[in-house]
Amino acid sequence: MSLSGVRVTAVESRPAGVIGASQSPSHRPIGARVKAFVALTKPRIIELLLITTVPVMFLAQQGVPDLQLVLLTCLGGYLSAGGANALNMYLDRDIDALMDRTSQRPLVTGMVSPRECLAFGIGLAVVSTLLFGLAVNWLSAWLSLGALLFYVVVYTMILKRRTAQNIVWGGIAGCMPVLIGWSAVTDSMSWAPVVLFLVIFFWTPPHYWPLSMKVKEDYARVGVPMLPVIASNKVVAKQIVLYSWVMVAVSLLLTPLGYTGWFYTAVALAAGGWWLWEAHALLNRAKSEVAGGKLKEMRLFHWSITYVSLLFVAVAVDPFLR
Repeated sequence: MSLSGVRVTAVESRPAGVIGASQSPSHRPIGARVKAFVALTKPRIIELLLITTVPVMFLAQQGVPDLQLVLLTCLGGYLSAGGANALNMYLDRDIDALMDRTSQRPLVTGMVSPRECLAFGIGLAVVSTLLFGLAVNWLSAWLSLGALLFYVVVYTMILKRRTAQNIVWGGIAGCMPVLIGWSAVTDSMSWAPVVLFLVIFFWTPPHYWPLSMKVKEDYARVGVPMLPVIASNKVVAKQIVLYSWVMVAVSLLLTPLGYTGWFYTAVALAAGGWWLWEAHALLNRAKSEVAGGKLKEMRLFHWSITYVSLLFVAVAVDPFLR
């Protein structure tokens, strides 16, 4: 089939959940099974979500929030995001079996069965919602559940395989932790978490598109129309630069709105300036039509993680310096 002029070869799917499995999942070693269930939650991705949750709690408190509340919010956030990720793997098990970067996921290797994964994901969703509602507050609970449903239903089931805008709008789920962090402390909303929500919204596409450029053959093989699959590197890089400029501009709104001071502003300017340098460097390389390792698209991907970490650390530290 073709996606906007890009030919995609149909590949027969291998049965997910039995690949490499000579025995049923329940007969596998206990330690390996535990690791597999942890892997279903995608811990590395959740690290980023917690990095954006906890600092916002410091900003909302204008100091050190209740540590028990922080722990409960982090636990609830991990369980909720973990449930969403497990359900994502359940729904994507057919294409995960065909992509190199996902070929070792627990459902593909047979370490966890599809039924177990589905029950695990639903169980985490229920437990996390109740934990938030009973131990934190119900506003945080509904925000958490909304993020989970958005990621599973809107992104995974509707957008991912249908549009190149999948990561743009699907990324809304990854923006929700800043709202949850604020609501956990205040049981309300304000402009500060909205601004930080928008920072993550505009951060997500230029964070993920460089990785998609690196593995676009994987996505093309399974018919997922990530932007780098259906557009040239130059077009993708131009979009990255556009989103980057908006992201940096939005990040600077917190100070004139009165939520942050000189420290956050300095970090946002320095980190944002370096981001824009890397984004424009990627665009220049794409315009020169370099390919392979010379494109160095992963430089921006790795910097994007450092950027968001620095920015949110500044969010947490700034209240102590005002």
